[in-house]
Amino acid sequence: MDLNSGYPFWAVKNGLLGTYPRLQQDLNCEVVVIGGGISGALIAHYLTEANIETVVLEKREIAGGSTSASTALLQYEIDTPLTELVKLVGEQNAVRAYQLCRDAIDKVAEVAQKVGVADHFSYKTSLYLASSRWHVKQLRQEYELRKANGFNLDFLEKGAIGERFSFNAPAALYSYNAAEVDAFQLAHGLFKHAAQRGAQIFDRTSAKEWHADSAGVTVTTDTGCRIHAKYLILAAGYEAQNYIKQTLVKFRSSYAIASEPLSDFSGWHEQCLIWESARPYVYMRTTSEGRAIIGGEDDRIDIPAKRDALLERKAAKLSKRFNNFFPHIPLHVDYRWAGTFGETSDGLPYIDHLPDQPRILLALGYGGNGITYSIVAAELLRDRLCQRPTPDAAIFRLDRH
Repeated sequence: MDLNSGYPFWAVKNGLLGTYPRLQQDLNCEVVVIGGGISGALIAHYLTEANIETVVLEKREIAGGSTSASTALLQYEIDTPLTELVKLVGEQNAVRAYQLCRDAIDKVAEVAQKVGVADHFSYKTSLYLASSRWHVKQLRQEYELRKANGFNLDFLEKGAIGERFSFNAPAALYSYNAAEVDAFQLAHGLFKHAAQRGAQIFDRTSAKEWHADSAGVTVTTDTGCRIHAKYLILAAGYEAQNYIKQTLVKFRSSYAIASEPLSDFSGWHEQCLIWESARPYVYMRTTSEGRAIIGGEDDRIDIPAKRDALLERKAAKLSKRFNNFFPHIPLHVDYRWAGTFGETSDGLPYIDHLPDQPRILLALGYGGNGITYSIVAAELLRDRLCQRPTPDAAIFRLDRH
């Protein structure tokens, strides 16, 4: 798939952080992971920490797909509000999904510290705006349900928003569990650490085909090599849909810009994460060197040629939206890019095995919570392979609908 347009900020900023060879020989291992982005990196980390022999295949450069284009806001809120998710999967499963995402933020902090990239992670607060007065009632219900289930947040009336920010809105939720990260740095740090613990990582190597039976899985690569493993974990992000008959995700194009470093954040309280109740929504964050990142302006479908042609126009719209929020902050755009984005019908990921193929496992963190979902997937799949109880697995099963 043609996943990105323009020059994704993280790849340009960080440059070449690590190189890995192409696979040139047959291998045997316990688990082969297909996908060298942030999902594959977290899975490789958790598996090697559990002393599970792991091989990773990535057909591009490591972290060169969707991870390089991720804006990497870490929130426990998913794209489906909790009040709506309850209607889709029941209150127990909905609340638990939100709790897992909340807890995953702290776990990202822990692994970032462990692999030496803690400087690229920062805890934040998060502001979720009612885009119109018609959304205020739903926001109030959302607040009450979250508060009743132990989430730490405030309900802000219009006046309280204006006291903290240079803009106003009919209402907002202000959450105290959020963060931001450089996903490109994190992925490379995780892979470097996993390699030091014995993982074998290969980029520019595609899985051409595989065969699974009751004994294990054999993967044949485009280099003509074979990998014999007990399990295969498919962590190939949006491209995983190419391997699965069932339609799991709706693809869109999403756009983003990054500013020059800013000297003034007047009207941006705590430089919190900002997003809105409109769908599709615009969202904002900052970076460690003081840049603003603004994303959104999603298209309903993902057509790479159209995405390329619209990039400048979409970037101008995002810049205008920022100016509407922060009229006193001069914004000069340094980077503009776009990428494929996918949503499931309920906003939850798929963490399961393929039908009738228990040796083929899925770690598909679709939606706006890809990184926190990847933490959840890494833990669940590790526990499954270690034959530990996985009571939360049913929430993310492939056949939940």
